[in-house]
Amino acid sequence: MTTAKSLDIKLGRILSDSSVDDFILADAKDADMGFGIAAPGPADGEHSASPYRTLEQYRDWMRTIVKEQLVDIMLMSAGTSERLTIEERLFDDSPVTAAVRANDTTDIWCGLSGNYASEPSLPFRTATIDEIQSGHNGCSDAERASGADLALYSITFNNHAELDRAALERYREFRLEAEAKGLRHFLEVFAPNCLQAPVADVGRYVNDCIVRCLAGVPRAGRPLFLKIPYFGREAMESLVHYDPTLVVGILGGSAGTTHDAFRLLADAKRDGARVALFGRKINQAEDQLSFLRCLRAVADGDSSPEAAVRDYHGRLQGLGIAARRSLADDLALSAG
Repeated sequence: MTTAKSLDIKLGRILSDSSVDDFILADAKDADMGFGIAAPGPADGEHSASPYRTLEQYRDWMRTIVKEQLVDIMLMSAGTSERLTIEERLFDDSPVTAAVRANDTTDIWCGLSGNYASEPSLPFRTATIDEIQSGHNGCSDAERASGADLALYSITFNNHAELDRAALERYREFRLEAEAKGLRHFLEVFAPNCLQAPVADVGRYVNDCIVRCLAGVPRAGRPLFLKIPYFGREAMESLVHYDPTLVVGILGGSAGTTHDAFRLLADAKRDGARVALFGRKINQAEDQLSFLRCLRAVADGDSSPEAAVRDYHGRLQGLGIAARRSLADDLALSAG
């Protein structure tokens, strides 16, 4: 008997009644496609040969988080999904949905050894849809069920007609192929990384780009939900009000304080968001399981952000893990 996925259950309830309290959490552990060797996060302990964890340690955290069922989605690179989804069958009897980053535009190549983000985003895809679904190209229809059936596609608009048209054409190619091959997707729209002409209101600009690029897409090809930066209350409420069938999610951004993370989720949910996809905020926590349990409490309305910070520090103390910040410092809001 196949285990029902919490993502599908919650999406169904949200689309049937937007007033429900359901909230979808995703762990974005696809950073190896953007940050290189630094992607797994800081090494644990003082005797590591590198300041960063290994890729296998990064994957071990994914295994643990999925087994604890603390998130609804685990987002991975195609290489990691081949290992965990196809070879290890980690998601077979789990309510957690496996998802794969389907493209790696130049602006996500933002590790410590390059500067691509200073140039306008250019679209490209390393992984193919066949590889996401089966682990190899030229797969049969039967083999497609062995891998992930959900992918993230990202796009960055920079207010430049030629560049933005090229990005839209690549997205169209992807979604048409994905629809034909039975791959669901959600759409990530970043803030402009290198605006070629000024805009008066970045949040309004991104909202307009989203609704324009989806206006010509019939239901079968539309994304399940969005992943966007949180531009504030007005921008979020405007997008949610415009189309109640468009489920809006937020991305986490830089790590910041623990209060930054919990407050970001609470504010976005208050304004109509129903999904949060956090990567560095989870991966750089002193204890990822404790962080996620507290984040889940905020998402489900069982805790305020401030109470969740105190709970998190209490959990760290109980585990004998030293916090990087004092409780007072971690209760501060540092994000702009």
